[in-house]
Amino acid sequence: MAVPKNKEELLKAIQTDYNKLKNDLTAIPQSLTYNKELPGHAKNTEMSVCNLISYLIGWGTLVLTWEAKKRKQQHVDFPETGYKWNQLGLLAQKFYNDYEHKTYAELLFLLEKNHVAILSMVTSYSNEELYHTAWYDKWSLGKMIQLNTSSPYKNARSRIRKWKKETGV
Repeated sequence: MAVPKNKEELLKAIQTDYNKLKNDLTAIPQSLTYNKELPGHAKNTEMSVCNLISYLIGWGTLVLTWEAKKRKQQHVDFPETGYKWNQLGLLAQKFYNDYEHKTYAELLFLLEKNHVAILSMVTSYSNEELYHTAWYDKWSLGKMIQLNTSSPYKNARSRIRKWKKETGV
């Protein structure tokens, strides 16, 4: 799917990429979801399927937090308080740690809840607000949402499918 250029395309991309990922995730035996066998988000690290889901929840939650703060005209630390854009590997580790006590079923539930909240947020904006207004630096809100939802969903799905093929899952 091409990079979304409007609200309709953004909603479709988020929904389509999420549904494909969800199908892949629900087909994985829970007993394998804690094994650290996938390349991590930081150089020379490995992660589990649960870590990967935690990463997606973490970024989705950040998107919702950014939007809520901006709507209230509050200051937003991008990408996250205490992290710079060149520290995304460390931020990924934070996300893994934030959700390490959750079961696989709980993580899938939180990811679904996060996904629904993001769709609701996108729906609340006009196409003009999403794509024709600078929201962060030169980036539109729609672009920031896409970079942190549908694109990571696609990337996660590629990682999962590669891992499943390599391990015979």
